Amino acid sequence: MAAGRKTGVGAKREAEEARLAALRSYHVLDRPRTPVLDDLTRLAASMFDTPMAAISLIDRDRQFFAGSLGLADDETPLDVSFCVHVIPIRKPLIVPDATRDARFAAYPNVAGAPNIRFYAGAPIIDEQGHALGAMCVVDDRPREISDRQIDNLITFAGQAATHLAAIRTRLRVADLGDELAQAGQREDDLVANITHELRTPVATIQGYLELLGDQDDLSPYRKLIEPIHRNGQRLVEMVDHILAGTRPPEAPLPAPVGTVDLATVVAAAITGCRPLIALRSEPITVAAGEPTPVRADLTRLAHAIEQVLRNALLFTPRDRPVAVRVTGDPHPAVEITDAGIGIPDDELPNVFERFHRGRYAREQAVPGVGLGLTIARNIVGAHHGRLTLTSGPGGTTARITLPGTV
Repeated sequence: MAAGRKTGVGAKREAEEARLAALRSYHVLDRPRTPVLDDLTRLAASMFDTPMAAISLIDRDRQFFAGSLGLADDETPLDVSFCVHVIPIRKPLIVPDATRDARFAAYPNVAGAPNIRFYAGAPIIDEQGHALGAMCVVDDRPREISDRQIDNLITFAGQAATHLAAIRTRLRVADLGDELAQAGQREDDLVANITHELRTPVATIQGYLELLGDQDDLSPYRKLIEPIHRNGQRLVEMVDHILAGTRPPEAPLPAPVGTVDLATVVAAAITGCRPLIALRSEPITVAAGEPTPVRADLTRLAHAIEQVLRNALLFTPRDRPVAVRVTGDPHPAVEITDAGIGIPDDELPNVFERFHRGRYAREQAVPGVGLGLTIARNIVGAHHGRLTLTSGPGGTTARITLPGTV
């Protein structure tokens, strides 16, 4: 019996060493966070409506955040980690209220800042079957999530795994001197530097503003705090937008990285447009039938659809309909139809040009810098798809057609 137990312990130790070796092969520990992983965490937080999200990689004695939103530290010890509990079970861990869970109630990050209450994490499992860490969303309020949301979290974790694999491959190829991989790495380094110099300080300011906004004795100043917070977020989004729209031709967009349901991508895009949708007296309608799998970078494709939908919302009176339809026949496609002002015939050939703004946008001071459709077309093109627009006095129809997974 003793020998059997020793063998079991030895096997576990050997498996853990193999997992740690696999983790280190990705070369993301102790490096500046890769923008694509930060983007994925921001999208997850937005979809789940949580103030915090992370891609947590579980090292020997710490968790390192390869992607992060709303968390002050780059890493924490394992003794305050929720994600470390995901590794042995290799399935989602849902904690509706950490203060009522004996495993976590005494954690410093539960009893004090950031006052974690809700946690949901799904394992990030690589192609060799190693559980590298967890994709998690975190809230400072107790809550429940649906089975559909858990499925979405699993999808996000799968995207994180394939992004990590792509990062590792590109680093290896760049080390061999491939110019295309080096160009992509240079762009990642540039964006990471901008993130460090601009976005990170703004995010820190945003975090302090949220803390101030929760103080009851500062309630008279809340009207001042909220617009500062809102405009800080606009600044971050504008920097991201300009970077995406002016990327150099030698730095190609990432290739599609995983299979996702097109309806999930559309749901993520709609989440990004919630502030505009909330202003409408006529809600948008969404039609999606059977699951429509596509090979896609979830974050990028959602961003492309969001840009097209944002245009429809901005150029359609608030009391007129905007409809989104997902179809898989004959090819996976997203169709966005509005009853807006339409695009004049003489402007239609130019709408995909960088910084193009039509007459109506200029005259009515519609927000934007004229990069949305450029970004959308480039992202769809990187997915081997096509974005087309048809327009008339009765409105505009945008159609994004993508190849199937077969």
